[in-house]
Amino acid sequence: MAKARIKLSSVDPKKLDEICNQIKEIANKTGVDIKGPIPLPTKRLKIFTRKSPCGSGRETYEKWEMRIHKRVIDLGMDERAVRLIMRIPIPKDVNIEMQVIE
Repeated sequence: MAKARIKLSSVDPKKLDEICNQIKEIANKTGVDIKGPIPLPTKRLKIFTRKSPCGSGRETYEKWEMRIHKRVIDLGMDERAVRLIMRIPIPKDVNIEMQVIE
């Protein structure tokens, strides 16, 4: 049986969890098998910059970090469930990718 794999990624974990909960509700309403959301390791992007713009003075640095949170959901392939999932309003901060796996 074919499955749909949904990959979600975002900087804000709260928005990510809201969308995961909406997908879970749709799966429960339609009676589709669901596995997930499975949290993947958080990717950390770090940037260190020097505070002084001219280069003179003490060597002090500012540290910036951006965290990218990821989730994976596997659904049984059902046409009705996929249509309902496609209609979910997704914020700009959240990236979503769907694949069909046999």
